[in-house]
Amino acid sequence: KAGFVPLVTVVDFHHHRGPEVERWFGVEDGRDPAAEYDWTLLPFMALSDGAHASTEDFSYFTLLRPATDDTPATSLFGISCTRQLDASQLLVRPADVTRSTVQKAVVVIADSPQFFGMLRERLSVVTSAWFAQREFGDTEILRRFQESLAEEKARGQLNEEVDRDQYLGMSLRELVREFRWQTLVLLKCCLLQPKMLFFGSRCERLCMMQFSLISLIPGLLRNLQDSAGPDLDSYEKNLCRPTSLRTSDRNSLLSYMGLPLQIFGKGSLYGPYTPLQQLDILADFGTKSYIVGSTNSLLLQQRDRYSDILINLDENTINITSTSLRTALALSHSDRRWIDFITQEVNDTWDESNPGRPKTMGYRGSEEFIRLQFEEYLLSMVSSVKYRNYLAQNAHNPRAVLPHIEGDPSLDFGNEWVEYWMKTHNYQIWDSHTDSHLFDIVEPKHPCAGGLTIDDVQRRIQQQVQDLHLDERFAVGKEVLGRNLAAGRDKASTMFNKFYADMETLREAQRKRAEEDQAAKNGSAAYNVDLTKAQQTVSSVGTRAGAYIGSWTSWASEKRKQGWGRSSSSS
Repeated sequence: KAGFVPLVTVVDFHHHRGPEVERWFGVEDGRDPAAEYDWTLLPFMALSDGAHASTEDFSYFTLLRPATDDTPATSLFGISCTRQLDASQLLVRPADVTRSTVQKAVVVIADSPQFFGMLRERLSVVTSAWFAQREFGDTEILRRFQESLAEEKARGQLNEEVDRDQYLGMSLRELVREFRWQTLVLLKCCLLQPKMLFFGSRCERLCMMQFSLISLIPGLLRNLQDSAGPDLDSYEKNLCRPTSLRTSDRNSLLSYMGLPLQIFGKGSLYGPYTPLQQLDILADFGTKSYIVGSTNSLLLQQRDRYSDILINLDENTINITSTSLRTALALSHSDRRWIDFITQEVNDTWDESNPGRPKTMGYRGSEEFIRLQFEEYLLSMVSSVKYRNYLAQNAHNPRAVLPHIEGDPSLDFGNEWVEYWMKTHNYQIWDSHTDSHLFDIVEPKHPCAGGLTIDDVQRRIQQQVQDLHLDERFAVGKEVLGRNLAAGRDKASTMFNKFYADMETLREAQRKRAEEDQAAKNGSAAYNVDLTKAQQTVSSVGTRAGAYIGSWTSWASEKRKQGWGRSSSSS
């Protein structure tokens, strides 16, 4: 793999034979890597379903390169740029071009997807320039493009270990903005290694969402050598337990803590874009887990067969078909508080004109901010699980308990989730290749450990109001709720009790005024009817208190949001 030179190929859509490889650049004359490595599905991966619906589309995929005499089997990665041209614009129209449009894809195959973010722009320019010639027989620009990639590889420019996973050109801000708290659900789902199926009509967005998600696991993008096939397991075979630690070196710390958590090993598969022709691999007995993407809606009809969880990007929905998986993925209070905080930071700094950068141009809410928050979360999680194991092994030794840690900190990450994770293959790899006292390096504590606070309730209700698009109502409740929220920061029970009392007083005053007005207009008979209704309403206040507090709290939360935000930030 270290000596693999990037290849460039052209895939054409033939009106009779369908997608087929047309020519290669970077190989000796007469060689056909597609035939040599049994890449029969390469044309279908490069020309995605629905690519004809857009002027330009990109596809990302994995390829298995079989073992040779001097190299083991490994994974390669492809990126394709698909464009189409009206056949009437061709300077020379070949005899086999019988349709009104010509569709082709220029593909780059490399040994790592890390530099695909930069490569995408270059590939787009090269493909566009080649199409602008209106003469596909002239491939000089493609030949020179491949030569430039080979030169960069030889100089080491494409072989340097870069620890910035966002080089793939993804926006974590958009991921959090779109999926909010479910972003954490998806990440924790990846670690449980189920069968994850992403669906979307736009191929590039489909692939980028998956790369964005797995990039949240530090170092994983640099260790995808086993992702192209369920039979690959070179990562585990070559993995050694770290014997030293330099706390000032981020990579040394991550390695010592057992990161990346290798979710793509024996029995696993990663296919950002997976054509229908590859379904037999997904259904194979040896394929236990995968993360794949599809643009073909036919797969939705068989989602129960091919997925434990389906993420529909067109409808922004997540459907978990596995009951045990759904139970394990229920977020704890600490989890929800943590992801709500990140979501709020993104929303507060959102800029529609530039989604990838905070409108404040600062650190909070930025890509690096989000990435480091997730890194801290994972480090805390693995440390807490190690401490959980340590407590179990020393259950009868009270001196073994850390004095500053109360109970089992892993419970804040969800007990069902932890128990599920401890059964996965990536957990077994991690546990057997890390020190038993990782909690001496990173504190075994959830980043948002602790009980539920009034701020948590307020933030949750505020989010629910935004989701439901509720109108602002009950203006008189602002003063009442504000007074009680201030008191409630010291004692939650006092706030709620007084809130109910104030609400009853307010409703009683409103009821009396309504009765007096109605009596003046309609006489005593109407008054008796209204009084009966009012009494019925008052008697049901207790059972409807939950609904009322949601409405009142959401109103005040919206009106007081900016004021509280300034106060908290200034302090």
